[in-house]
Amino acid sequence: MAMIVDLVFQLLQMTLVIAVAPLLTGVVRATKARLTRRRGPPLVQPYRDLVRLARKEAIVTDSASWLFRFVPYLVFAATWVAAALVPTFATGLLFSWSADLIVIIALLGAARFFLALAGLDVGTSFGGLGSSREALFGALAEPAMIVIVFSLALIAGSTQLSTVAAYMASGVAGLRVTLGMALVALIIVALAENGRIPVDNPATHLELTMVHEAMILEYSGRHLAVIELAAMLKLALYISLIICVFVPWGLAIADASVADRIFGAIAYVVKLLAAGVALGVFETSIAKMRVFRVPDFVGAALMLGFLGALLLFVSRTLK
Repeated sequence: MAMIVDLVFQLLQMTLVIAVAPLLTGVVRATKARLTRRRGPPLVQPYRDLVRLARKEAIVTDSASWLFRFVPYLVFAATWVAAALVPTFATGLLFSWSADLIVIIALLGAARFFLALAGLDVGTSFGGLGSSREALFGALAEPAMIVIVFSLALIAGSTQLSTVAAYMASGVAGLRVTLGMALVALIIVALAENGRIPVDNPATHLELTMVHEAMILEYSGRHLAVIELAAMLKLALYISLIICVFVPWGLAIADASVADRIFGAIAYVVKLLAAGVALGVFETSIAKMRVFRVPDFVGAALMLGFLGALLLFVSRTLK
């Protein structure tokens, strides 16, 4: 019976992240619209867009290979698995042993690699432009993520997310400069990886600025619906990761009761939507930077993560 309950909650977590990801995008868009004195779309508009795209026919150019058709599903699968590994409302779930930060980075890196290949596959100038920029930003963001993981592993003693979340929720870590640096660095990486302002503007289609949109410009129909859902999942993944590590209040610990886990799920949704409102406010109050300044912006995350890890290492050595 206990195995069945654990399986049900594991499936609930996998379903929860994919169910709330479009809602998170809708909250961000609605917040930005309200702050700019526009009516804006309803919160459920991302769901409608996905359904509308899924019903349309997928138009594929003659120059596209089998890779172009295969990549949307691979990117979605890798992103969904990575998002489902993050403990959203409870630690110690059935598959928590595989919820390792390094595994999540590897899955996201694989998804980025194949999406960049798809952008190059058709041979358009926009696709090559977007893929080259994505490769540059990824080459800077991945080392920053590795350094952040190293800092968290030094503090919690593990790279497993359930262990890290349980350690942070216990209050033993306290307030540390290293954690503050890791939080700022992770936010910068999340903005860069999701193509949000100030790195990229997901609402524009200007060829001089777009990155993610340039790679998927040739997709349509169900292929575009799958890619858009994967992008929404990726945003939810990074916000869930920040919540899990730095805002773990309400997270049910291992072997918690059913009521505690349900309360954890409700608390997770509330924190996720609050983070969506904060993201909308941030994007409204700041301008997009030039593409050539993005490496400096993402490089700041690498330096913050490195300095935080170095500070933690030196403090432990002096003890």
